[in-house]
Amino acid sequence: MPSKSKPTGTKPRSSRSLTRKEPEKDPKGGLTAAGRKAFRRKEGAHLRPGVKGPADTPEKMRRKGSFLRRHFANPRGPMKDENGEPTQLALSAHAWDEPVPKTMEDAKKLAAKGKRLLERYARTQEKASSSRSKGSSHG
Repeated sequence: MPSKSKPTGTKPRSSRSLTRKEPEKDPKGGLTAAGRKAFRRKEGAHLRPGVKGPADTPEKMRRKGSFLRRHFANPRGPMKDENGEPTQLALSAHAWDEPVPKTMEDAKKLAAKGKRLLERYARTQEKASSSRSKGSSHG
């Protein structure tokens, strides 16, 4: 009589075990696309990648300036860990194409740069609103 027992040593595989989980934090700083997606699922917020290169448009000035002020004006932690390696906070500057701060003084310089970017952004907004109000006055 033929045996109808299961083959030994095999388990049904779940689809989860086959997919490799993408890291959410980039080792060079910032979040990966998978990290931004996980944040969206958890918080409902749509994070965008950091501004690389010069902040040459008003939107880039505003985004980069507010990031630098928010993270480096009053840092929430040290720039280096116990082993002297840069912390995730310090590496986040790299994700925005900024030098990785090694000391609190370097962090303050990044915060000052952020403040200058926000001031430049405010000036561009003032110019835009004054030119709009001039254009609408003749009617």
